[in-house]
Amino acid sequence: MANLSNEELLMIAVLLDEEEEELKIKRRTRNVWVHPAWQKRTFEGEFVTLYKELVDDESKFYQYFRMTMYSFNKLLNTIESEIQRQDTRFRKCISPRHRLAVTLRYLATGDSIKTISFSYRLGHSTVYTIVIDTCRAIIKKLMSEVMPVPTENKWREIAEDFWAHWNFPNCIGALDGKHIVIQAPPNSGSLYFNYKKTFSIVLLALVDAHYNFIAIDVGAYGKNSDGGILINSKLGKMLETNNMNVPSSSTLPGTSYTAPFVILGDEAFPLKSYLLRPYPGKQLDCEKKRIYNYRHCRTRRVVENAFGILTQKFRIFNRRIQANPENADLIVLASCVLHNFIKIYDCKSSYSRNVTEGTPLNETTLNTIQFQGGNASQEAFHVRELFTDFFNSPSGTVSWQNEYI
Repeated sequence: MANLSNEELLMIAVLLDEEEEELKIKRRTRNVWVHPAWQKRTFEGEFVTLYKELVDDESKFYQYFRMTMYSFNKLLNTIESEIQRQDTRFRKCISPRHRLAVTLRYLATGDSIKTISFSYRLGHSTVYTIVIDTCRAIIKKLMSEVMPVPTENKWREIAEDFWAHWNFPNCIGALDGKHIVIQAPPNSGSLYFNYKKTFSIVLLALVDAHYNFIAIDVGAYGKNSDGGILINSKLGKMLETNNMNVPSSSTLPGTSYTAPFVILGDEAFPLKSYLLRPYPGKQLDCEKKRIYNYRHCRTRRVVENAFGILTQKFRIFNRRIQANPENADLIVLASCVLHNFIKIYDCKSSYSRNVTEGTPLNETTLNTIQFQGGNASQEAFHVRELFTDFFNSPSGTVSWQNEYI
């Protein structure tokens, strides 16, 4: 090298640069446009070989898609126009039925995108695009139908169901948050890192007496608490300003006392006149408060049950979701919409959810509002004491034989 002139060294450098550029071009160039394995999709893919056999067996169809054949066809007819694609001169498009089958299989099993890709003979990016587009279509077409803002009559109906099945009067919902584990987003720091030492987004849900989602908020950072998420969410803002058509108050059963309609939450939420939490452990100094806590917690657990049903129905929640937070929000929101849809059309819901007036809660972004404070007002304490006295009165006492557990 010491005997080479500057011109010769410059020439060697140019040749090396050209060789490196040629290697980059070769890496970017595909050997084939479509892999030979994917070209066999029309006669060897899982949809072609298995779907026709599942159609002949209702039980197997339900196990595979986690919904009945009637619900599947109803869902397909609803979103078909949104997921239909156009054929080109190069290849035929993937049919809407095929796209829906891929999406439901991904949600139902929790299999990775790569596994679905090999099973259905589709490209990895193709499967990912199909799942996100189909979830977006489900939200757009079904959100207002299966999760509308209830009217005053619907709130009263929900309250009657809670009293009939869970022995808690004037209750219009159970509220809680669930951490959905996702892969660590790039350049996000500790925003999504939660107390469980995982990265997550939070699903905040209001649930009725039959495990249906009334309203949900998806996408909060995993580091935030449930109470803070509620205060800064659209749901919390609407509850704080009383813009959800909730009736003002009603008399407690068998008494002349008037109490407001309330939502039940755990210790993570603040005590409000519309949101009750159990008595802290340090205040359980009498039997009356312990009875209230028991009745409160056994009613509030319906939201925990709803999360359990959702997780067992869609096994995607049993593993880390490999998607960026925006797309993970769509997957979670679409799963909640499908949860309500399946309960309605699989004939497992005890009452219908017709579209009512009001704007559907279909926005998943958080609206920042002024912090309301964590100190409970005297009105909130008074409301909880009203229910405490009621549960210890003859009208609020329920025999063990009549309890619905």
